[in-house]
Amino acid sequence: MDISLDEIDRRILTVLQQDASITNAELAQQVHVSAPTCLRRVKQLRDAGVIARQVVIVAPEKVGSQLTAIVEITLDVQAADRMEQFETHVAAEVAVLQCYRVSPGPDFVLVVQVTDMPAYHALAHRLFTSHANVRNVKAYFSTFRSKFETRIAV
Repeated sequence: MDISLDEIDRRILTVLQQDASITNAELAQQVHVSAPTCLRRVKQLRDAGVIARQVVIVAPEKVGSQLTAIVEITLDVQAADRMEQFETHVAAEVAVLQCYRVSPGPDFVLVVQVTDMPAYHALAHRLFTSHANVRNVKAYFSTFRSKFETRIAV
């Protein structure tokens, strides 16, 4: 279902991206529409897939997940089925937060969150060294996160 976003939809999305835990009444007040209109608009945005899901963002350091790695992966064979096989393989791993096919350069870039370096090594063994089609792995380890954002300008 395609949806054309108007100014009200954009205001709703902007507010919800900042705090999706607010009540419908609070949201309606902030975007200057009635509560029933707001509820209907949010439902339409969900049904159209514009709002993919609502989640809680956890501070990794507060739950013992201290190490963020950005990992470049180059496959040995880049056939479509082998690329999909690799995506399925990494998607099953909870420590992989994001997986992107990229071009040019490596085939994939992953964002990984683990507790520490031994946990990264275990993950690398599970995902990369045991996967016959991985040719090259290059990992970058975050020393400081200066910005983390999930909002998209609408």
